[in-house]
This record gives sequence, structure tokens and C-alpha cells, in this order.
Amino acid sequence: MIDVHCHLEQKEYDDKRDEIIENLKRELKAVITCCAHPKDFEVTLELVKNHPNFVFATAGIHPEYIKEISEKEKDEFLERIKSNKKFLVAIGEVGLDYHWIKEEEFRKKQREWLIEFINLSKEVKLPLIIHCRNADDDCLKILETNDAKKVLWHLFGAKHLITQLVENNYFISIGPILLRSKKHKKIIRDYPLELIMTETDSPWFGVHEKIGYPTNVKYVIEKIAEIKKKSFEVVEKITETNALKFFSLSKF
Repeated sequence: MIDVHCHLEQKEYDDKRDEIIENLKRELKAVITCCAHPKDFEVTLELVKNHPNFVFATAGIHPEYIKEISEKEKDEFLERIKSNKKFLVAIGEVGLDYHWIKEEEFRKKQREWLIEFINLSKEVKLPLIIHCRNADDDCLKILETNDAKKVLWHLFGAKHLITQLVENNYFISIGPILLRSKKHKKIIRDYPLELIMTETDSPWFGVHEKIGYPTNVKYVIEKIAEIKKKSFEVVEKITETNALKFFSLSKF
């Protein structure tokens, strides 16, 4: 099992981060932690260095933070990402968030930054991890217009865009929201298993606890298996293979 999207750098894990990771190694093949703010980059890099071939990392700027990060800080972060690309397996999560950001001036800035991150992913030759909330059509248009090829759409929720994403060969990842969301159950029902990966978005989306953990990916696999009418083992193998290939984890 592989959790392709969690946030091990978050404060919820501060007191026992290393202990948690050692426990994860007993159940998971790999964990991909997502640095979504420049302030978290050093912690993220240390996790990769301290847990080689198990903790992998992505880096970008979550669109929710568009108001608090200046152009200068963004540009400096882009350079830090470039100089540390050997420690990363993807760029992201980046994208559009019209749920938290209502002002058009900042939504415009989100769109501009998304294009920059698409170009960055091409420059460093790494896949792109997309966050999108209430902006699906705009996001897809930008991805297509800017020729984004290797894309993973994190927590994809736009059922009306399934056909276009599949035609583009975009992957999606799904987390514990699948256990309770009818919309996401229908999306997983209709999306090819060969383009699906599993995640938890931990520490959010806890299943049997308030704080989520990457091991909860097992419940996601169980639900996908139920929806797809396949065995747990088949879903585990296919989603794991998808992650290994997409993030080129076999080279580590």
C-alpha cells in the first residue's frame, strides 16, 4: 500500500513524527508527503533524508495561501525547489481554490501561479499534483492550454470532467472521503482503476480517530474494491503499481 498524498510536516505530528513513520513502515511500502507552503520545506526535506526510500516528497504552494505569500517569496521558493529537485518526486500540490478565495484579483493570481508551476514541472521534469476546489473547469482549461501531461488530480471531485481527464490520461487520487461521499463513490465507479491512486491527506480526514494517519489508506482500498467488485489484493496491486510508475519510485 502507498499513500500518495499526506502532510507529515504538520504540527499534529510534531511530538511523535519519527515514531509514527517507523510504525508506517510496518504496513506501507511508501509514503509521499506534500509540502504545500515554503515554511514547511526544510522539515519536508529532512523527512526524505532521514527516511530514504520510504518517505518521498512533493513541493508547491497550495492555492489557499495565495494572500499570504508575496511574489518575491514565491520566486525564491521556486528556486529552492529547483536546487533541491533530487529530493522531490513531483511538484504540488498547486492549483485553484475558489472555495476559500473569493476575490477575483486573488483568483487571477492563482491562475497565474498555476501556469508558473506547470512550467516548473516541465523544467525539472517532475509530475504535477493538482488541488482544485470549486474551480474545476478553469483548472482543466489551464492544464490543457499549457500542455500539462503528467498530472495527478488530488481528491478529484468533478464528475462531469471524467471523460476529459481520462482522455488526457490524468491520474486521480482518492482518500477517506470515499467512505462517506456518494459523489466520490460514483467517480471511482466510473474512473479506470489503471488511473487511480490512494491517499489519505493526513492529518485530515481521520477514519476512526480525529487525526488522520497514512495507514488509513487500507480503508480506501477496501472501499474501492467494494465499488469496483474486485479483491482487496487486486486493487492494492494496481494502485500501488500506478504510484510506482507515476512517481518513478522504482529508481530509488
